[in-house]
This record gives sequence, structure tokens and C-alpha cells, in this order.
Amino acid sequence: MSTSTTLSGTRRGSANSAAWAIFALAIGGFGIGTTEFAMMGLLPNVAEGVHVTVPEAGHVISAYALGVVVGAPLLVALSAKWPRKTLALALMALFTLGNLSSVFAQDYVTLMVTRFVAGLPHGAYFGVAAVLAASLVAPTKRGRAIAMVMMGLSVANVVGVPLATLVGQQFGWRLMFVLVAFVGLVTLAAIAKAIPAQKAHPDASLRRELSALKRSQVWLTLLIGVVGFGGFFAVYTYIANTMTDVAGFSAGFLPVIVGLYGLGMVAGSFVGGKLADWSVMGSIYLMMACIAAVLVVYALTVHIQWAALLMTFVIGASGSMLIPSLQTRLLDVSPGAPTLASSLNHSALNMANALGAFVGGLVITWGWGFTAPALVGAVLAVLGLAIAGASGMLERTNRTRATAAAATAP
Repeated sequence: MSTSTTLSGTRRGSANSAAWAIFALAIGGFGIGTTEFAMMGLLPNVAEGVHVTVPEAGHVISAYALGVVVGAPLLVALSAKWPRKTLALALMALFTLGNLSSVFAQDYVTLMVTRFVAGLPHGAYFGVAAVLAASLVAPTKRGRAIAMVMMGLSVANVVGVPLATLVGQQFGWRLMFVLVAFVGLVTLAAIAKAIPAQKAHPDASLRRELSALKRSQVWLTLLIGVVGFGGFFAVYTYIANTMTDVAGFSAGFLPVIVGLYGLGMVAGSFVGGKLADWSVMGSIYLMMACIAAVLVVYALTVHIQWAALLMTFVIGASGSMLIPSLQTRLLDVSPGAPTLASSLNHSALNMANALGAFVGGLVITWGWGFTAPALVGAVLAVLGLAIAGASGMLERTNRTRATAAAATAP
């Protein structure tokens, strides 16, 4: 056997191992996406089950999002010296237990608490999963590797969320948490088998991870996610009521609508990974502008059923296209502390989730109707684009100053 043949086989084996490892991480994303987004499709059922209004039930989603916001920096900081595989396993175990606790919540307050607990490992898991995936491939393929991990989140909206929505409608919304816990157990087994052991960085420490928080570009990137993504969640949180009350679909058709939204997210994740490898900041500018335009069109046309279905797909696609670029951007601007910065992306997105659910519920309560959240979301997307522009301008200014300083140095 020739040396070239041996090397070729080695590369194929390495590529296959990386693909299986990324797939194992994506299974966890599937479970997380199912528990996060199925709550939105089941919001009327949850509201009835714990005897509150639909806007009040929306606060359960905000409680989960708050758990993500708190858990991402806290859990990553506390486990700074852990090997990344060990951290991924521990986070998925906590996620599984957290969802099981929601099965037994008997009232609104208890459900709020259990959803907060279940959200704690969410951001930290995606953060460490993104770093693991990026470490398994060439630097020019980081965006696509991260997108494949996020693909689990997107596929959840095609398979997991519609299934959970259907099961929740027919047999009770609590059963959704049982299904998610099962996915968690599968993920634990897959990660244990497929992810190669990695030693912790020799310089790993709490101080090293927290150094990311000193970088202005980290904060600007997080702010893009918080503000720009708020409109995406303002629409999705109340999609069940919008599709039944405005578009005129029956409640039984909601699993199809949610699945269509998920198909858009799958397509968006695939394209978004390629866009991130093409130009990180360029794709952020492009997608923020697209999200603003898409939400306006959605608000104006959602009363037409075929247009409502089309725009549901487009909203899912445009939102998920942005995530790989934001994740890659955080890795780029946080050398030495990638896990914390990467985890904070999901804190930002879930702050956007909380913001969207709150603002959407607010304008609905004011009597502006179920199309109003999309228009408010378009404004948020424009603000996100402005923040991205400021981030890019600051980066160019700093680069120019650094070049000038190097040129004048003795």
C-alpha cells in the first residue's frame, strides 16, 4: 500500500470521526430545540393547564430564557478547568434532569422555577459544543461545523417540535418533557462514544475565561443578538395565536406550520454556515437587513393563508442564517476565552427570546393585535443592524490605528 493511499485513508477516517462527533453534539441541540420551541406551539395548552392567560404563560418562556442567560456564564466559569467533553456530558445530564422536573410541576409558579432550572445548561452546552466542533475541522470550515451543531436546533423544529406539539395537544403538554428527557439520555450516550477525549487547556482558569468580558467587540456582538433577534422571537412566541386568529388556520394544523418554520431553519442553518465562512461581518449585515424586511412583509400578508405559510418558512430561514455568523464572530473576537464567549451567544439569543416574548405580549395586551409583534421586531432588527455597523466601524478604526502605529514604530 502506498504512502499516499495510507494518508488518504487516515484523512477520511479523521473526517468521518469528526462528522460523527458533530452529529452527537447536534443530537443535544435537537433536544434543546424541542423543549425550547415546543413551548411556543403549546402555549395555549400550557396557559389552560396552569390556569393563566396566554400572555402570562409567555412568561414561562421568559423564565427558561432567563435560565439560559444566567447559566451560560455561571456554569462555564465554574467549570473553566474541566475537559470540554466532560463539561458537555455534565451539561446534558443537568438538562435532562431539569426537563424531568418540569413534568411534575403542578402550578404556574413551580413551572416557572423548573423551566428556569432546565434553561441553565442550554447556553453553556451550545457554547462548548461550538468550540468542540470548531476544533475538529480546518479553520476554513469552522462556520459549517458550527452550523451543523446548530442544525440539531433547526431539525428540532421540523421533527421534534411538531411531534411534541401534536403529542402535547392530544395527550397533555407535560409529555413533551418526557420526550425531551429521552433525547437527553441518547445524547449522553452519543457524546460519550463519539467525542474524542481532550485535555483541559494547561492555562485554563476562571480569570482566563472572564478575560473575554473585557473586549468591547464581544459585548457589541452579544448586543446584536439581543436586539436584532428580539423580533424573531416576538413573532415565534405567539405564532399559534397568530395563525389561528389572524390567518384562520385550525389548531390541528399548527404542527404543520411549526414544521414549516423548522424547514426554514434547516435551510437557513445550511446556508448560514457557508455565509459565515464567506464573510462573518458581511453575512451579519446582510441577514439583519433581511430579517427587518421579512418581518414587515409577514405583518402585512399573514392574513392571507398561502402568504402566511410562505413567510413562516422565510422567517425561520432568515433567523437561523444569522446564528453561525454570530457564533463565529464571538470565537474571532475572544482569543484565549472561546468557551465563555461562545456560550454567551446563547445568553444573548435567549435575552432576545425574553425580550421578544415580553414586547410581543405587551403590544398584544395593548390591543394592537397579533401582527404588531412583527412590526416591533422589524424595528429591533434595524437597531441590530445599526449595532453591527458600529462594531464594524470600530474594528476598522482600531485596525487602521494599529497599522499606523506599526508603520511609525522605530
